[in-house]
Amino acid sequence: MDSSKYENRKKKSFTPLGILFALAGLALFAYFVKKAGVAQIADGIRRLGAGFVLIIAISAIRHIVRSFAWMLCMEPPYRLRFWDALRARLMGDAIGNILPFASFVISEPAKPALIRDRVPLMAGFSAIVIENLFYSLSVVVFVSSGMLALLLSFSLTKGLRLASIITLLVIAGIIVGAAFLIRKQVYFISGATGFLHRRGLDAKWVDKSRMLEDRVYGFYQRNTRRFLPILGLEACFHLAGVLEIYTVLSFISPTQSPTLFTAFILESVNRVITMAFKFIPLRMGVDEAGTGKVSKVLQFTEVVGVTLAIIRKARDVFWAAVGVALLFHRGISLRGVAAEAEAALAEQVAATRGATPNTSTSLTRENI
Repeated sequence: MDSSKYENRKKKSFTPLGILFALAGLALFAYFVKKAGVAQIADGIRRLGAGFVLIIAISAIRHIVRSFAWMLCMEPPYRLRFWDALRARLMGDAIGNILPFASFVISEPAKPALIRDRVPLMAGFSAIVIENLFYSLSVVVFVSSGMLALLLSFSLTKGLRLASIITLLVIAGIIVGAAFLIRKQVYFISGATGFLHRRGLDAKWVDKSRMLEDRVYGFYQRNTRRFLPILGLEACFHLAGVLEIYTVLSFISPTQSPTLFTAFILESVNRVITMAFKFIPLRMGVDEAGTGKVSKVLQFTEVVGVTLAIIRKARDVFWAAVGVALLFHRGISLRGVAAEAEAALAEQVAATRGATPNTSTSLTRENI
């Protein structure tokens, strides 16, 4: 089976699902906005006013610290400059926010593909995978702490209590599974692609996955001194999120003053929503539903929670616009990014085999 046909079939199956989830999210968004009250939400947004500039500044910290974390995950002799890491992150995240399912199949591989004129693709890709592993570890710690705080400090409805317990159980399973994979250095990705290769998948995908796993496990052995600085940067990402929520609530909640503790719980809930519903563009609807319900538990009104979710969505739209502007500035389309990532990976595999790579694919301006 040709890999391009395999990818095309996968994309075709994703497209109807993506449209369906986007429409469902939009309907849910409209429902919760109407339920909370359009006038009340508009009033909260007016109270924020120019404070939105402060929200953008705080949210910029999150992009900056994860860009530095990516830089620390790059191994010699390669070096990633800050501006290259930041612009690639903004462009990749923009793709993930615009296209349903893009975070799974395009946005992360696109980041190293977008800077392959500065850093070899496999070096950049393995570094972004490693950074995402550190980020995932920080999310596990942050979310489990937030869920425990929510369970132990507030009286929850049966649904919220069940959701919190399920989240903690899933996190415990992830920790056990990840510890086993790292300790045993299980090559499960290349194992999966090897299984698919026996059923027709191009052999180059097996080579790609094996190279990636070698780099990731090798980083674990060679760079233990970088672990704490990287984890510290990932922690700053979450702290900036807490500060952002605290700042927004300070503007829009007239009757209940926020605390860092309530902002911490709301941010941990937001992480759960982001991870669980990443396939819905901008987490449309589910963010308003989840944040609104938890806000009531924390003694805020549901209107405040829905308004908070909308303001954070506006922040996401702002950064997505910056990312799209950077793509246009470079004359790149979304389809061009995906094609470049595929061609560059094929180049790396061909180089390891001593073959002549096909370099005909390039990023060009097309309709987004």
